[in-house]
Amino acid sequence: MDEDEALERIKKKKLREMFKSIALKEGSEASREKRASTLNKPVEVSDATFTTVIQGHPLVVVDCWAPWCGPCRIIAPIIEDLARDYAGKILFGKLNVDENHKIAMQYQIMSIPTLLIFKDGKLVDRIIGAIPRPTLEQKITPYI
Repeated sequence: MDEDEALERIKKKKLREMFKSIALKEGSEASREKRASTLNKPVEVSDATFTTVIQGHPLVVVDCWAPWCGPCRIIAPIIEDLARDYAGKILFGKLNVDENHKIAMQYQIMSIPTLLIFKDGKLVDRIIGAIPRPTLEQKITPYI
C-alpha cells in the first residue's frame, strides 16, 4: 500500500468518527430536551429510587408527604406548578413517608410536609410546613 492510499484510509476513518460523534451529540441533546420536557411534573421517589434520583440531577427538591396530611394536600398543587415552571432547572420529587420509612428515618422527617433540597446529590436545605409559593421560591431558587 502506498502513502496516498494510507492517507485516504485514515481520512475516511476520521470522517466516520466525526460523523458518529456528531450523531451521538445530537442524540444526547435530543434526549436531554425530551427528559427536561417529561420532567415538568413531580416524580414519585421511593426508598429504592431515592439515591439515583438525587444523584442524577443537579438540583432536586423532594416533597416528603403522606396522603392523610392536610398541609401536604395544600402544598401539592404549589409543588406541581413549580415543577412545571422550573422544568429543566429543578427536579421535584414526591416521597410518601408512609410507604418509604427508610428515607424518612435517614433524613429524620418528624413533620410533614418537609421539603428536602439537594444540590449535586448533597442535602443543602430543608423546609418544614406548608408555606406560600413566593416564600418557597425564595428559599429554593438561590440554589439554581
